[in-house]
Formats: sequence, structure tokens, C-alpha cells
Amino acid sequence: MSTGGTTRPTLLLVHGAWHGSWCWERVTPVLDADGWTTRTVDLPSAGSPAGVRDDARAVLDALAGIDGPVVVVAHSYGGVPATQAVAEAAGVSHIVYLAAYQLDVGESLLGHHGAPAPADPGGFQAVPDHPVPLFYADAPAADAEAAAGRLVPQSTRSFGETLTAAGWHTVPSTYVVCEQDRALPPADQEQLATRSGSVHRIASGHSPFLSMPGELAGLLAKIASGTAGRAAPRT
Repeated sequence: MSTGGTTRPTLLLVHGAWHGSWCWERVTPVLDADGWTTRTVDLPSAGSPAGVRDDARAVLDALAGIDGPVVVVAHSYGGVPATQAVAEAAGVSHIVYLAAYQLDVGESLLGHHGAPAPADPGGFQAVPDHPVPLFYADAPAADAEAAAGRLVPQSTRSFGETLTAAGWHTVPSTYVVCEQDRALPPADQEQLATRSGSVHRIASGHSPFLSMPGELAGLLAKIASGTAGRAAPRT
């Protein structure tokens, strides 16, 4: 599939903590119907004691199986291993951080929030209490409850390990702020977004792939095709 005489990139969708590739099930059909090629990856830290390096390797393995340019779309924690992996990969044309951790070398998810490294990195972070209002507050109730039932414990290592490379220094990036997010506060996202070359905002909670999959797919398509422009900064 090509647009304007150029080959359309493949979109590689990277999920966040406690989730799996299943979280993109409402978005991929919309993109596919519009002629986009999508791929997903399951991060091993969701449900096993894997860390950032293991997750980055999973992203790299997924990238190795894709021909042509790739736009990596990372959600929440997924931004951490995606950032590490893109620094080591060839063929990535753009990174999209969707309410995601756009960290730098030497930073970790816990460190970003001012928390110490975990004393027991071999353990797990349980699924948060009341995940529906935290992650899916604006999604249809039945869909939110179904998604919450699929969450699994998250590796503690993944939250404490630091990055050794940051792909956004060399690969163009876009940040998508979710303005009604209750998991990663919008003000925090705005601060992280200063590291991206462009910023867009959508009126959603933490999981627009569930609450507004059509709108999210449309925005991702515009970003991937280079037609989204640059949103005006907050004043």
C-alpha cells in the first residue's frame, strides 16, 4: 500500500503494563480497513519476571520480522522498552508515545515518579485495585469490565530497570496526550511530551484504544502518513 508515491509504514503497536496485545483489538480492524498494515507484540514482563531488556528484545524481534519502514506506537509503560529497542533497530521512521513514558538514558519508570529502585526486583506488581476507573473510565462499561478481567501481574523489574539508550534522540517522535487520564496524569504527560518533536491531544482516559478506537486510529494514520501537522502548544 502506498500513499503519495511512497510506501506506507507498518504500525507496530506496543502495549503497556498489566496488558497484552489484546488491548489493540478495537483499533487494528479500523486501521486495516483503511489500508494500513499493523503488527502487535506481547511484552514478557506482563505475567513473567522479565525486565525492560527482555521487553526491548521482544520489540526488536517484532521489528526484525517487518519489511520496510515502521512506525512504533507505544502505550504507557510500553514507551520504556520501545525507546530502548528503537535505539538499536533499523527501519523505524517514527515513534508515537500514547500516554507513554518517553524516558531518557539512565531513567526508569519508578525513578521518573521519584520512587526508589525496588528492594525485591524479582517480584510482581499486582493488578491495581479498581482498574476500571483508573484505566477505562470513559469506555463502555461492559468493555471496561472485560478488559479489566484480562489484566495480569506486572514484573517489578520492568518498573525499576533504567534505559541504556533512547531512540527518540535519533528517530522523530510524536506524543499523544490523553487529557482525561487517571493513570498517568495529563500534567505529567505534558512534561514528557516536551521531548517529542510534535504533540497531539485527545479527550480520552488512559486507554483510547478501548474508549475511542476510531478517533485514535484516525490520528495514528495521520501521524504515520505525515499529515497530522503539529498541534499548538498549551498556553
